[in-house]
Amino acid sequence: MEALETVKQGVGRLWDNLSQEWSHFVGRASQVITRFKQLQRDEEAAGDYDLIRYPPRLGVLASEVLEGDKDIVVRLEAPGLEKGDFNVQVLGDTLAMRGEKRMERERRQGHYHVMECAYGSFQRAVPLPAAVDVARAKARYRNGVLHITLPKTESGRRHRVTVQVN
Repeated sequence: MEALETVKQGVGRLWDNLSQEWSHFVGRASQVITRFKQLQRDEEAAGDYDLIRYPPRLGVLASEVLEGDKDIVVRLEAPGLEKGDFNVQVLGDTLAMRGEKRMERERRQGHYHVMECAYGSFQRAVPLPAAVDVARAKARYRNGVLHITLPKTESGRRHRVTVQVN
């Protein structure tokens, strides 16, 4: 009976660890996975009935937030867009990025067997670690990566305080 209790406790610990790791994974994934709003039927190419029935609705737009002494740099991987496809705003302590990835194909014949690229409008919200000066913000899009540089406000900068010990 003692062996059964030991196995039961081991399974309980295993389940607790698995549950914690799953929660951590879901939390991290929800920051990266982006929902794409489906394109309207009149915007879709005629004859792509499989895409109308089974469009990819999730995509990965990975981002990085780097905080320096004077600014915050946000990088968003968003391949397949043009620089005019983005709308970037700072709303409080959050950077809101919106855009639309349009389906453009050269071939009009055949049917898709694999369709993993997501198309449509998307939005991403990235929390900012400090207050920023929106008027001095700069953005550029090159090689599928959106770079946004947000200078910190004076109150958002870290200041070193010297403590004198008597």
